[in-house]
Order: sequence, then C-alpha cells, then structure tokens
Amino acid sequence: MFHKTMIGTALAVALGTAAPALAETLKLAHWVPPQHTLTESTVMPLKNGVEEQTDGALTIDVYPGGELGAGPLEQYVRAVQGVADITWGLPGYTSSQFPKTMISELPGVKPEGKGGYDVIWDAYEENLKSEFPGTKPLALWLAEPNVFIMKDKEIRTPEDLKGLKMRVSGSAAAAVIEALGATPVQMPAGELYNALQTGLIDGVVTGSSAIGDFKLNEVASKYTIGAPLGQISFYLVMNQAKYDSLPDDQKKAIDDNSGRKLSKSAEDGWNAKAKEVIQMLKDNPDKTVIELSDEEAAAFGELTEPVTQQIVDSIDGGQATLDAMTATSE
Repeated sequence: MFHKTMIGTALAVALGTAAPALAETLKLAHWVPPQHTLTESTVMPLKNGVEEQTDGALTIDVYPGGELGAGPLEQYVRAVQGVADITWGLPGYTSSQFPKTMISELPGVKPEGKGGYDVIWDAYEENLKSEFPGTKPLALWLAEPNVFIMKDKEIRTPEDLKGLKMRVSGSAAAAVIEALGATPVQMPAGELYNALQTGLIDGVVTGSSAIGDFKLNEVASKYTIGAPLGQISFYLVMNQAKYDSLPDDQKKAIDDNSGRKLSKSAEDGWNAKAKEVIQMLKDNPDKTVIELSDEEAAAFGELTEPVTQQIVDSIDGGQATLDAMTATSE
C-alpha cells in the first residue's frame, strides 16, 4: 500500500508540474516610454491577440524604457542573444546591417496608395530576409513622411539648409541631407530633446509623430512639411530559436497576430499620431508650420530624388529590391 501510495503521489506531482511547463512567457523589450505610439499600435495588439488565442498559455511581458538594456542601437542584438525574446528598433540605427532595407526609406520609393509595410514585405522574402539573421520579423513598417523640425530657423528652400547641422536616423536620410547641403548628425531619438535645446543641432529630419512622442514641440518652433525626404523604417523581431521552440499552437498564435496585419496596425498608429501632431502645431500660435507648395517641394526633389537611384546602384541587389518595393498590383 505504501509503495502504491508513493507511486501515486509521485505521479500526481509529476503531472502537476508538467502542466505549467506548457505555459510560456515571452519578454518584449523596447527603449521608449509606455505612452509612446508603439504601445497602442503595435505592442498591445500582439500581446492581447496572442494571449487571447492561446487562452493565456503564451503570455508576453513588456519591458519599456530600456529596462532590459538602455542602448537603442543594440536592440537587434538583444533579440539575437536572447536578452529579450522580442525587440523593437530602427534599421537606420545600424544601417550597415540593413543596406537593402534602407532603400525603403529613400525619397520616391513608396508608391502613392501603397502601404509602407507592403513596400517592405513585398521585398522581404527574396531581397531582405538575409538582413535579419537569427530572428523572425513580426512587424516591418514605415513611418509617415519625414519633415523638418527646426529649433528656430524657417526652411522654405534648399538654400535655407546650407551649413546647418541636421539630425538623421540612418544612412538614407544622411545621404538626402548631404544632397541638400547640410551636415547630417546621427543620434537616437531619445537624445533629440537635449540636442535641440542646447543647440548641438539646428534641426531634425524625422516623422512628425516623433514631435509628440519625444516632446520636441517644447524645444522646436519651426516645422516644414511636404519636402520629399523619405521616411523611417521600423522592425519588431523575435528570436528565431525561441519561436522554433514553441508548440505549434503557440507558433500559430504568433503568426496569426503578426506579419502584415501587425505591421499595418503599427503604421496606421504612426500616421494617426502624425496627423494629430500636425494639427496641434497648427493650432498653436507660437509655432510656425510651413506647408510647401508643389513648386516649392519640387525644388527639394530636384536634389533629393536623384539620391535614391545613386544609392540603389551602389548596393548589390539594390535594383531588384527597389523593383519589388515599388511594384503595384494592376
């Protein structure tokens, strides 16, 4: 009897401990505050969708504000090394790893009426996949069009930029700014506020959503929209080995709540924030919002748009990537 009782107890313990082993928690890390557009547009749709579909067997814990590592430039490496299972970042911060992905950021690449996420995903399998080693991209998308965000100088013509120090997020925007006669300065978005406030830089080239997300309206007074400056790309990636280790139903939950679906949600969030911010600036009498006419924008385009083909020609496989990105369905 004692022997049978012991076996029964051991079996009960084994069964009791085996069930929780099926549950899994993923760590999602990023470096911006929880109130950033990223949370509502990207993080929560993924988290809520996966947890609901698996009845809580697969959960996602979020670590914002650099809790698992403060350096924005190291986000991709953190996913590869397993410091976090999922990370968010900008290809532009480590442009040399993503030469073909950076094509998506150049002026004139995104066709009118085509989602930025489709621009990237249409080129991913054949052209971009090799730039994402060790990870499974869960979302890839483009921000709204870049604008000029200036501390105190109005930008109405390319000549207005001569000699200015302009922050850019990556190599694509740097080439565009050089073509306009300004000096590109690369730094993470979290440093922009102080850099503008202290005069370390004269202005910033980025999407207008960043004005609200990083409170740049407190330190910048002049804004110019409408110049063909391209846009910024983003990734949300998952450690491939971690994904591969999950049971099929949990993999399916991730697949069903990521890809183009999640990318569209992210991009829609960025565009909505941008629209809200531009209206906020227009309503503020202390801010100057310059909306370029078609003729004024064309003057910038004469200098920025040739940069796109020059960069494409300099990249092995660049033209095939551009063709895939710009393809539109009939």
